[in-house]
Amino acid sequence: MWIADGWKDYEVIDTSSGEKLERWGDYILVRPDPQVIWDTPHSAPEWKRKNGHYHRSNKGGGQWEFFDLPEQWQITYKLGGLPEGQNQLKFNLKPFSFKHTGLFPEQAVNWDWASKLIAGAKEADPSREIKVLNLFAYTGGATVACAKAGAHVTHVDASKGMVTWAKENAQSSGLGQAPIRWLVDDCGKFVEREIRRGNHYDAIIMDPPSYGRGPKGEIWKIEDCIHGLVKSCVKILNDKPLFFLINSYTTGLQPAVLSYLLNIEMKKYLDRYPEAQVASEEIGLPLSRGNLVLPCGASGRFFME
Repeated sequence: MWIADGWKDYEVIDTSSGEKLERWGDYILVRPDPQVIWDTPHSAPEWKRKNGHYHRSNKGGGQWEFFDLPEQWQITYKLGGLPEGQNQLKFNLKPFSFKHTGLFPEQAVNWDWASKLIAGAKEADPSREIKVLNLFAYTGGATVACAKAGAHVTHVDASKGMVTWAKENAQSSGLGQAPIRWLVDDCGKFVEREIRRGNHYDAIIMDPPSYGRGPKGEIWKIEDCIHGLVKSCVKILNDKPLFFLINSYTTGLQPAVLSYLLNIEMKKYLDRYPEAQVASEEIGLPLSRGNLVLPCGASGRFFME
């Protein structure tokens, strides 16, 4: 398992009865988590000192209950793949629809990995312009990590609100003038247009939802659409790509499935370059008290070692 254990401003304190107890900076939240199928004693005192609690409804959805929680606050993360002083990211958080805060902290393990690859490529060739495409880019965690490492990033998400939020995170992280292209678009349609334009990228990141809709009502269902999108993305990779990262929160897309998919579609690179590899694992967050790890989905990686 790849574990996001570099956080100082975030921690999973405890888990029980379908919920996780978390610290986000100075604030304690309780949110539902379908992986938490165990019922253990609520021994951590923070269960009684929470600032916000998202209650799920038996009919679907749910609602927040707040106890002295601001409308918005910030936390920081220091990238493990970059030198001290050049590695700080700052994220703007707020509780919004269906339990979310605007950040998936487990993805920090991928931010470290991607930024290290980009920084290494820039060190080997300082004049190289590394172009990264971030699809389903949400509030831009991966975007700001890659930009901080020196990449030119194209950030694509179907939600205008999420793209605006991502711009705020870039600004807070000192990347207001960084070479980031912000696009509100359907990810599949954008990739098809890039194929026709003849544009290419050194790296691609995708974090697709299990189910979603594009800006014009386009339906996305990951089991039906993911292979076709990966196949299209391969057409816009450079001759020697740096990496391809696929994240999944869908139960059916286990690490072995992501490995199989990447081995099929990246075969020409795997055959051509001895240093090319595919690796997939669960990703997780460590509990701050004890030796347990909360599983949080899976990631598949193609990369040049």
